[in-house]
Amino acid sequence: MNKKRKHTAVKSMSKGTKIFTYICLIWALLVALVPFVWLILSSFKSDPLARPGFMLPESICLDGYIATFKDLHVMRYFGNSLLISGVSVVISIVMISMSAYVVARMEFKGKGLVNVLLYSTMFIPATALTYPVYNMINRMKLYDTRSALILIYSCSGIAVSFFVIKNYYTNIPKELEEAARIDGCGYMQTWAKVIFPIARPGIMTAAVLAFLNNWNEYYWASLVMIDRNKLTVPALLSTFTTSFRTNYNGLFSAMVIIILPPIILYCIFSKFFVEALSGGAVKG
Repeated sequence: MNKKRKHTAVKSMSKGTKIFTYICLIWALLVALVPFVWLILSSFKSDPLARPGFMLPESICLDGYIATFKDLHVMRYFGNSLLISGVSVVISIVMISMSAYVVARMEFKGKGLVNVLLYSTMFIPATALTYPVYNMINRMKLYDTRSALILIYSCSGIAVSFFVIKNYYTNIPKELEEAARIDGCGYMQTWAKVIFPIARPGIMTAAVLAFLNNWNEYYWASLVMIDRNKLTVPALLSTFTTSFRTNYNGLFSAMVIIILPPIILYCIFSKFFVEALSGGAVKG
């Protein structure tokens, strides 16, 4: 049914609108793919600076990939990133999905203030929070531990997740909740049995966005972590740069390795992205 509607919508477009739409899509595709293609080509060159841009490598060089996996023990970094990002996403999404439900469905004093305070966190740079967060981590004796990053990541980026999930909740008809209440369900049962299954695409979208943000984060990881055995994936990039020279072949190879997991993750959960961004909740 949805495919038929989309096909009809495309057919109803004027010729000029179609051309403009296709031009925008092609441009967006080029902007997204060109840097990635350039990066992959550079990772196979023994000296990317000697053959810059889109020049093909004279011979395929895998030294950067071998060094990343063999010498730097990349799987250790992957394990750290998966653990820290995964646990922090579970904690933040559980808290945000329930708090967003309260704000979206209930009336209480200070509701507007709660919205303003949450959304205002989007405009606070991480550097502005450096001293208070660093001081808090030290006082809690969590410095140089994975728990420090899990705590920071669980509280960062909550505004975006809150916005996505809350907007998804507002599209769900209240009649469904009223029917559940008539059947004797409380707020928690209503959320778990009625709201969560319908809002799952929105919640999964928020979870994936939070995971990607945590996976690619470097600032806090470099600030509160010292032990190399506990560092996350982005720390790989710094190992190829010293005070004297930069190993660009290794650097570009590591960047490709770091980028691939988020791309694979998006391919797996792309269905949820499409549903969430198109307002796929049930509407009355």
